[in-house]
Amino acid sequence: MIKSIVICFLISMVSHSFAQKTNEQWEYLFNGKDLKGWRKLNGTANYTVKNGEIVGTTVLHSPNTFLATEKVYGDFIFEVDFRVDDNMNSGIQFRSEIKDANDLCEVTDKTTPERVHGYQMEIDPSARAWSGGIYDEARKGWLYPMEYNPAAKTAFKQNQWNHYRIECTGNSIRTWVNGVACAHLIDDQTAKGFIALQVHQIQNSQEVGREIRWKNIRIQTKNLKPSPDEQIFVVNTIPNTISPEEKRNGVKLLWDGLTTKGWRGAYKQTFPGNIWYIKDGTLNVKASNGAESANGGDIVTIEEFHAFDLQFEFQLSDTANSGVKYFVTEKENNTGSAIGLEYQILDDDKHPDGKLGSIGNRTMASLYDLIPSKKIYGSNNDRRDKLPIGAWNRGRIVVYPDGRIEHWINGWKVVEYQRGTQYFFALVARSKYVIWPNFGMAEKGHILLQEHGTHVAFRSIKIKEL
Repeated sequence: MIKSIVICFLISMVSHSFAQKTNEQWEYLFNGKDLKGWRKLNGTANYTVKNGEIVGTTVLHSPNTFLATEKVYGDFIFEVDFRVDDNMNSGIQFRSEIKDANDLCEVTDKTTPERVHGYQMEIDPSARAWSGGIYDEARKGWLYPMEYNPAAKTAFKQNQWNHYRIECTGNSIRTWVNGVACAHLIDDQTAKGFIALQVHQIQNSQEVGREIRWKNIRIQTKNLKPSPDEQIFVVNTIPNTISPEEKRNGVKLLWDGLTTKGWRGAYKQTFPGNIWYIKDGTLNVKASNGAESANGGDIVTIEEFHAFDLQFEFQLSDTANSGVKYFVTEKENNTGSAIGLEYQILDDDKHPDGKLGSIGNRTMASLYDLIPSKKIYGSNNDRRDKLPIGAWNRGRIVVYPDGRIEHWINGWKVVEYQRGTQYFFALVARSKYVIWPNFGMAEKGHILLQEHGTHVAFRSIKIKEL
């Protein structure tokens, strides 16, 4: 009797497993013989079929080249295996499109008449190790660099076959490398598009002939069952929203995008509506005479915080000056801006404050008057750590329970220090804050947005207490 029960149980388990696999309904996008169902776009790199694999090969004097599916896909689960030569950058495009480059304002090189643009899962064998990150090709640039999830930077394996997985369901975009969760993005710019395999442009003749090989290219588009939430850091680009995944991670809105709830004027009981205003989901401080907190003043959170991960987006106007301060106690009762550690927000190029202080410690994202932020430059010597006037920058301040603090901007960590150390006290001793006893050492404090006489807008202010 027991033997019969065991046999029935095993048959049931096998049948259940088979049913699960059947319900997955995988469709293979590559037949292993030719490139039927695919088309080459944007460049002149070579794509061939060898030994049941698609082989992409670099050529000189070609822009990025993409082998794209003829079909477009919206919600899907996609998997592929690939092997790439050392230091050969590549990627997997998805929910992507192609259009006249002149219609893409983010594209600076418009020598290619039509330009592929859209989301890309990065393949990066370099020391940077951003494989699995999400790049927005020919649009917004990096959306999820792997500095957001450094533990996953070791998932990619050099000189081996690697397995990629992409899940797109609604506005949620998630990636895995060899089974390791890498990126989680909430974004609504493109709901559907083609999938494409990239051969990146090369700069010199020594890089000619490098190869990347793809196989086992498959997709699900029906009865999708997203993977369990891995609770990694989530980047949400939809203004003033908290996704279900962020909520599970303990993230909450610090400003609701509609009212002044949770905020008041520094040293005040009310909100200074004469200088701060809300418009189209943005929290704005008016331009005035450029003076510090002289036309209505700063605003602070009613709540105080000790250890936290603070995210915010900000938009600069020409010659703008502002800041986000933390550990603000208001006990100093000073005139001007309330005292606290400050994440500097500044038009470095035009505001004179960027030339003051010491070794650039009053520039964008610096710990104001104490530590200069690291400057991040792209291949064209363009600044990646700050975007053009009018664009939305993504700021982040992380305060750990042990006193370590980080400043981030647009996905890059640009300041790192620990308050309470001898180094920190030495910095304070040579700064404008030396006159304030125990500066920056409060156990907890308010978060402050600064009014400095210039127009700056904020949105998507959210926090996770650590």
